[in-house]
Amino acid sequence: MHLSTTAYFYQAKPKNDAFLVMRMKEIANTRVHYGFNRVHVMLKREGFKDNHKRVYRLYRQEGLSLRHKRPKRNKAAQLRQPKTQADHVNQIWSMDFVADNLFDGRKIRMLTVVDCFTRESLAIHVGQSLKGEDVAQVLSQICSERGVPMTIKTDNGSEFISKALDKWAYERGIEQDFSRPGKPTDNAMIESFNGRLRQECLNQHWFMSLEDAKSKIGGWRQYYNESRPHSALGWQAPAEFAAKAGLKPRLCSTLEPENSTLGRS
Repeated sequence: MHLSTTAYFYQAKPKNDAFLVMRMKEIANTRVHYGFNRVHVMLKREGFKDNHKRVYRLYRQEGLSLRHKRPKRNKAAQLRQPKTQADHVNQIWSMDFVADNLFDGRKIRMLTVVDCFTRESLAIHVGQSLKGEDVAQVLSQICSERGVPMTIKTDNGSEFISKALDKWAYERGIEQDFSRPGKPTDNAMIESFNGRLRQECLNQHWFMSLEDAKSKIGGWRQYYNESRPHSALGWQAPAEFAAKAGLKPRLCSTLEPENSTLGRS
């Protein structure tokens, strides 16, 4: 074949990217607003000879891309991805709102909060008009009973990007992880829980009053936490799984914040 023996016996020696990747992560974590171009410039200043194509490939591979649609003026929000999966209690909570009606057509809303590791329903706060201050009060009461989370995942609803909730999270060092617009899968845990809530509770009952709704939803929440087998937990109930993880079982009822104008269930 007239092939050179040098080419025939040559074996490629891949370059070790470990140090470059480590330094990229350090820059990205320290300067959370820096995109790829600025990271590349910083690396060149430090003497790295890698061209922009190699740096960009590793930048994307490590999931360091910025989230450009972060809510404005939100101090507790982080910009980078990917987000880690929860591997211990109180690492990541998810929350969202669910809407339904009383028997006479009056609207009600439910704030649902779930621990992404134990799958526990931490709260289903039922009301008719819920604001950012109400969300902060509910979270404060949960934190007083089981500790502070590292991250809370939400969508970009007005209650979640409010100044009241932003201040509450910032003062406690809690990261707010906002879903990208049009990407409900970014917060799939709470979407799945809300689907179970609607299928197994909301669609099965008439709610005659706000107090009746609190009572019935609270009963379902207690069943969900203490009895309902969960496939992701090896068919254990969330409270059973949490107990084995070292977390003491907590009272399961609809959660009402202190000094709430809606009254207690």
